[in-house]
Amino acid sequence: MSEAERIAGLYERHAAAFDRLRGRTLVERPWLDRFAAPLAPGAPVLDLGCGSGEPLAADLIARGLRVTGVDTSGTLIGLCRARHPQATWHVADMRRFAAEETFAGILAWHSFFHLAHDDQRAMFPRFAALADAGAMLMFTSGPSHGVAVGRFEGEPLYHASLDAAEYRALLAENGFAVVDHVAEDPDCGGATVWLARKAG
Repeated sequence: MSEAERIAGLYERHAAAFDRLRGRTLVERPWLDRFAAPLAPGAPVLDLGCGSGEPLAADLIARGLRVTGVDTSGTLIGLCRARHPQATWHVADMRRFAAEETFAGILAWHSFFHLAHDDQRAMFPRFAALADAGAMLMFTSGPSHGVAVGRFEGEPLYHASLDAAEYRALLAENGFAVVDHVAEDPDCGGATVWLARKAG
């Protein structure tokens, strides 16, 4: 099993630690504001790799958006269901998740970058299929093409990224225009953020 394929098991084994250590200060708020600004009250939003639902999904719910969260960890989804029963939660892999509805917003924050390069490429048609016309898409990546393996709770933690030109090409090929892109945003904990919108 590759390090990328081990990610799901790692988060399930260390779900309590992840929830405990996940920051709640919401340094992501300026990006969430821009993501949510075009969305109507009650609009459906898909959070891929939602973790324990804190703080991003919780913020979107508080804005009056109708959140569907997806994560491979049953333990983390259990926390989501307990904390936010008004939302919809699924134990699923984002690479295979299918829904009967489409969404006005799709978020893959600090989750998409755990996929291997080819799996990332294959996600863009899935984003397009899951997105309404005019939908917002926001995800985080690395700053350049490559693989980085960190550590979490003593285990390898895999990350991968394509380069910016390829992300731009994949977005364009699948009907998304880049709204903004910041590499290693110093105001957002060093996150490399992509914000895009599907053609209307």
